[in-house]
Amino acid sequence: MPTFVYTGRTASGEVRKGNIDAMNVAQATATLRRQQIIPSTITEKKGIGSIQIRIPGMGPGITTKELVVFTRQFATMIDAGLPLVQCLDILASQQDNQEFQRVINEVKASVEGGSTFADALKKHPKVFDSLFVNLIAAGEVGGILDIILNRLANFMEKAQKLKNKIKSALTYPLAVIVIATLVVTGLLVWVVPVFEDMFEGFGQALPAPTQLVVGMSNFLRYYWYVLIGGLVGVFITIRQARRTEGGKRFTDGVLLRVPVFGDLLRKTAVARFTRTLGTMMSSGVPILEALEIVAKTAGNVVVEEAIMKARKSLSEGKTLADPLAETKVFPPMVTQMIMVGESTGAMDTMLSKIADFYEDEVDVAVEALTSLIEPLLMAFLGVVVGGLVIALYLPIFQIAGAAGG
Repeated sequence: MPTFVYTGRTASGEVRKGNIDAMNVAQATATLRRQQIIPSTITEKKGIGSIQIRIPGMGPGITTKELVVFTRQFATMIDAGLPLVQCLDILASQQDNQEFQRVINEVKASVEGGSTFADALKKHPKVFDSLFVNLIAAGEVGGILDIILNRLANFMEKAQKLKNKIKSALTYPLAVIVIATLVVTGLLVWVVPVFEDMFEGFGQALPAPTQLVVGMSNFLRYYWYVLIGGLVGVFITIRQARRTEGGKRFTDGVLLRVPVFGDLLRKTAVARFTRTLGTMMSSGVPILEALEIVAKTAGNVVVEEAIMKARKSLSEGKTLADPLAETKVFPPMVTQMIMVGESTGAMDTMLSKIADFYEDEVDVAVEALTSLIEPLLMAFLGVVVGGLVIALYLPIFQIAGAAGG
């Protein structure tokens, strides 16, 4: 049975430290509470028999769904009048994800130690991003934490829905391309050599398409490492270029100009920008601070620079709409609606309307992309596989024609 090291306080405020044997953190917490000890930290004692191996990327992680459920439940309990620490204690005890349970317990310990809720969350940036932390800070200051938590949950649900739409648009073509690549590779590696051996007995020059297919087969069979090395080299080059400011700006700019996909990415960026900024402004976050956070979460350097340019313009007493229009990143309709929002003082409402519109536009774009890709992929597969088959049978048709003549 694992041993846990704990620090806690008794009902009288006395600090207690020690070890306790339990199956997990939840059981250790329950045992300590029965002993009238409120734990602030509980960590598993590491020893020869309790070594844990965690493979990067294969750990439990914390999903968006878990974070949304946590936020919604938190909002309900705060709205019901439960104290903040008690809410965190309840949410930690009912967590199945041990990693999330550990994070919540650490947040609770920080709050018990005198930190604000926002400052406690800030210590876990991999779980609670700057948007989450800043909105919580605004909720604490304004005394509307339950409202902010509900807004956060709604925002995360919509953001995840948008992300899933993009994934669904890309999953099908990628799957078809992977399967097509495997099929063509199988033909070139195992089928073409059988025909090649048969062609050698013909004693005639092979047609150009057949020679091309045989050459591709030989290259793949004997020089496969060159192909793999080239692909790895391209991947590393692109990755290294993305680590530089100029390289990232160039590749992000190219992505926005790619036919069909670029339009989808642009609409997604607009929906994310307007939804995030509208949520932050309606929650009381100052617009300059909100713009800086939104820029960092844009996901595209070109969009980020456009937002930061607009932020600089706003800090100098100018409008937000004009610099956004000058960047040519945001569609004219967006900048015009933002301009109206600025003049009427209803910027957050206008941003929400823009977000709703562009989220619907993403839906339409995904459907159009899917309907466009399906026939293109079918045609691509037909040309590739059909071309290989025709190239392999051309010498046979040639010999049959000569024999018939």
